[in-house]
Amino acid sequence: MSNRETAAYEAAIEAVNGAVGAYSALIAAEEAKPVPDQGVIEAALTEQTRLAREREGLRPDDHAQIAEARVRYADLAREVRERVA
Repeated sequence: MSNRETAAYEAAIEAVNGAVGAYSALIAAEEAKPVPDQGVIEAALTEQTRLAREREGLRPDDHAQIAEARVRYADLAREVRERVA
């Protein structure tokens, strides 16, 4: 694997991790409410599990998958963070 492929793969992993972290922030914000919505918490936990599986499925040699993952997960993290703000 070239340095460029390694860097792209690592960036995709970080994008997924950013989305997982955004869901963690959403969970924390919901838990901090006087009456937390358990549905929101459970849905966020489910998404974190799904993201972990998808992260495991990333293949460093699949350039299209890696490029798409970087964009998709960065966008997802941004969208989830907006829900927390």
